[in-house]
Amino acid sequence: MTKKELALEVIRRLKAEYPDSECSLDYDDAWKLLVSVRLAAQCTDARVNVVVKGLYEEYPDIASIAAASPEEIEKIIRPCGLGKSKARDICACMRMLHEQYNDKVPDSMEKLLKLPGVGRKSANLIMGDVFGKPAIVTDTHCIRLCNRIGLVKDEKEPKKVEMALWKIVPPEEGSGLCHRFVDHGREVCTARTTPHCERCCLNDICKKNGIKV
Repeated sequence: MTKKELALEVIRRLKAEYPDSECSLDYDDAWKLLVSVRLAAQCTDARVNVVVKGLYEEYPDIASIAAASPEEIEKIIRPCGLGKSKARDICACMRMLHEQYNDKVPDSMEKLLKLPGVGRKSANLIMGDVFGKPAIVTDTHCIRLCNRIGLVKDEKEPKKVEMALWKIVPPEEGSGLCHRFVDHGREVCTARTTPHCERCCLNDICKKNGIKV
């Protein structure tokens, strides 16, 4: 089995296992997803979903956050951890959206990466979930599973994993696959416990179990 064949079979099986996978961050606008994904660094999505409710009650739009000081934002988002740096990035990002993009989130990778606090993972999430464009989000679940399954070999650097996946994953499947990696990584192919290989839908095609790719 080639890596491309393996990728297609992984996609097929995970689609069957998790047909309704989607982003676990709550949002109803692109800019809110930008805020949430920044807050989610070293914090659970569940906690972020609670914290942003208070943030948006106080600051309901891009303009109001852009006008706020990082110290004001930090008071609200502190439960997410790393409050000082996250508040600084969020304020600077919203100011750029307000001043340069007329309160609209740009739909190109190049422009998204110029926003403060936005890296490739965040930009790909926006591209795929908001704009429906080809995207591969290489978060910790994606990286861990790709190495275990055999889609990449001993590669932990997010951009290198992303580039490797672009070569073997159909563009239209990338975003959905990464959401399913998250679900599978949380439920079966776990990080902090022994993976539950006995109930894994990929058990017989996984490199971890001796399958050669």
